[in-house]
Amino acid sequence: MKEWMEKHPKAAQWIREGGLFLIFSYVVTAIKALLLIFLPSLFHGMVGDTEWLFPGIPVSLFGVNFKLSIIGNALEMASDGSGYLVSSGLAFTLANLTAIVFGECINFPLQRNVTFKSHGPVVPQVICHGIATIVVFLVMNLFTCIWNPVTVALITNEALRNTVSSIVTTVVTGGVSMVIIFIVDKTIFAPGWGEKKK
Repeated sequence: MKEWMEKHPKAAQWIREGGLFLIFSYVVTAIKALLLIFLPSLFHGMVGDTEWLFPGIPVSLFGVNFKLSIIGNALEMASDGSGYLVSSGLAFTLANLTAIVFGECINFPLQRNVTFKSHGPVVPQVICHGIATIVVFLVMNLFTCIWNPVTVALITNEALRNTVSSIVTTVVTGGVSMVIIFIVDKTIFAPGWGEKKK
């Protein structure tokens, strides 16, 4: 193995970086999934049944009506009409944002210092990583505004629905995040990136 790595240093670097990136990303994704199991209820206790979304375009898919939005989540009524779901509205948006910020506070230093061993300028790296995280959030939110209403229509048990919704949201978000963040990190943590040209 050592001989192969010496003969193919670029490939060995990609394998090492890709492997570490995946391991750290999966750990952070698992932490986010755990947070999303209880955070929606916590925030629901603070903000109640509040809707907050943009642009909120009414859409129908497979007979399920929902509001398409890139920011925020619509309030979803339980299929039995017993009230609004905890995993919807402003509470769910705040839970997602909290999980993402917390996860990236762990992910960024691990990827920067361990995976890519970067010594570049940290402020521009944080800004670029932050922009990529915002893009991930917007893509995730678009998915969630479609996924949550479909989940409500398909799963009537609230506890099971919240668990399935949190897991699927986290896995999809993790997948999108890994692709976008890896491309960004591979760029911003490359030797010489962001350094002033002499």
